[in-house]
Amino acid sequence: MTGTVVTDWLMAQLPVYGPWLLGITTFLSCLAIPVPSSLMMITSGAFVASGDLQLASVAGAAYVGAVVGDQTGFWVGRRARRVLPSPETKRGKLVASALNQLEKKGAVAVFFTRWMFSALGPWVNLAAGASGYAHPRFSLAGALGEAVWVSLYVGLGIVFGANLDAAADLAANALGFLAAGALAVALGWWLWRHR
Repeated sequence: MTGTVVTDWLMAQLPVYGPWLLGITTFLSCLAIPVPSSLMMITSGAFVASGDLQLASVAGAAYVGAVVGDQTGFWVGRRARRVLPSPETKRGKLVASALNQLEKKGAVAVFFTRWMFSALGPWVNLAAGASGYAHPRFSLAGALGEAVWVSLYVGLGIVFGANLDAAADLAANALGFLAAGALAVALGWWLWRHR
């Protein structure tokens, strides 16, 4: 099956399986399995707007699936920690430096990779677990970020329910704009700090 066929099939199942399917989809997406979770949330929002699904069950299922997926990725990373290179090696020093940065700026990275840079989210989950990053900090930042992600996409579906293509385009353009703005701010901060 091609990606479009799978996406179309999943969309057709949404009215039948509703929140359960949405929760499974967001769970799988947080484990780097390529499923159209954002589009599924937009479509679910459209079904909420039409009265076919309930907002609480849609938002709750998407949120719980995403949070459980994040936690699963974190604990898989924690188990994989023993395969990291030794700190005495050249690679080990690089890994130690990266892990140090995650410790200093980790909560911000975790938060923004839930929704703004969501393609990186599953990999941040694994890295945070493998690095020994504090589980409570990861959980709080992840839970807040997933709340933003679910609210944005389900909300777009509710607002633009009659035109899902417009909602999907708006989401892609808005997140691209936000990512570019965040990158510009980060680069400006870095340049100012290193001038």
